[in-house]
Amino acid sequence: MYEQLQSLDNLTINFNESGMHIVNIILAFVMFGVALDIKISDFRQIIDHPRSLFVGLTSQLFLLPLITFIIVSLGYHFITPGVAMGMILVAACPGGNMSNFISSIAKGNTALSVSITGISTLLAVFMTPVNFEFWGRLYIGFLNKRSESLLQPLEIDFFHMLQTLCILLVIPLISGMLIAKYFPRIKEKITKPLKIVSLLSFFLILAFALANNLDAFLNNLFYIFIIVLIHNGSALAGGFFLAKGCRCSIPDRRAIMIETGIQNSGLGLALLFNTKIFPEGVVTGGMLFVVAWWGIWHIISGLIIALGCRYKKIPN
Repeated sequence: MYEQLQSLDNLTINFNESGMHIVNIILAFVMFGVALDIKISDFRQIIDHPRSLFVGLTSQLFLLPLITFIIVSLGYHFITPGVAMGMILVAACPGGNMSNFISSIAKGNTALSVSITGISTLLAVFMTPVNFEFWGRLYIGFLNKRSESLLQPLEIDFFHMLQTLCILLVIPLISGMLIAKYFPRIKEKITKPLKIVSLLSFFLILAFALANNLDAFLNNLFYIFIIVLIHNGSALAGGFFLAKGCRCSIPDRRAIMIETGIQNSGLGLALLFNTKIFPEGVVTGGMLFVVAWWGIWHIISGLIIALGCRYKKIPN
């Protein structure tokens, strides 16, 4: 398995500048659509249900990166550094835009889900680069103590990532929330079409990511599938048991579980496309394919979990 995945790490992925700009525009458009469903009043959850919101943010921003570090550290004989760094990048991203929809299907607390998504997305401007750099450096340090061939220290342009996240997240979110507040009729007309277009746009990002590398992706899909299955399953379980241990209500548990397991992998792909953050030659097939497959799988797993919760096939 390690040797098979190593072929992905040896596959260097380069992106042209025009492709990077297209992906950034698509992601900003997707985040704008997400923001239309976020109301300032949703953030009253902080006052009305502070414990559940705190638990959800803790699970999203701290527990998931920790779980990821444990998985890549325990599995270092099987998981290559490139794949591991892709997993760490996914864990550093905020909640995905599908989480609110999936929470509603699961009969979870949708308002709590929206609050966690909105706040974690805003916090991602700072927390994504911090989490990626912190856990990435910790992993490389761990690996260098156990490997004969030393890995290079993690070098990313922290402030450029910060700037990119402001453009991709903050501006679309604020624009969408303002339109939802001051132009409700426009918001009502464009929300449903935007959700459909947003989902199609995400798959367009995947198409850009996998272009020219589809054969390599398909040849390694089985191993990537197993790794993402374990990673995503651990995220969902971690969120659920943390919420249960903190005695959150059943709808809150479901929302927190789904928020922890649904990540904004589109943002991860957009960051990988940015050569000012990840210089040419740094992004490997392992990083790219883990982030890309996560974006497909978390929708499937999220819907399975949601339907199980809805029809009481999964214990509360």
